[in-house]
Amino acid sequence: MMISLSGLLNFVDGLWSFCGEENIIISTTNHKEKLDPALLRPGRMDVHILIMDNCTPFVFKKLVALYLKINEHVLFDPIEKLVLEVSATPAEVAAHG
Repeated sequence: MMISLSGLLNFVDGLWSFCGEENIIISTTNHKEKLDPALLRPGRMDVHILIMDNCTPFVFKKLVALYLKINEHVLFDPIEKLVLEVSATPAEVAAHG
């Protein structure tokens, strides 16, 4: 069954009118920039929460400690500089470990 954008918008708008004033709909995406602006307009999506941002040196050290049980290493400084230069989530970094 195919779901059209119009059908999805009608469904979401129908939930608002059917359920009353207090409603929470949770949606997730890996590519918010690819969503149609009609989905993101105020009234449909009022709050946007970024749960997982790109990896930082602090997060990198936590990943290494968790997976490799290492708290210090001579390569931490050069790797931390690289982490700041690339755009990768912690999950992507962990997948290459």
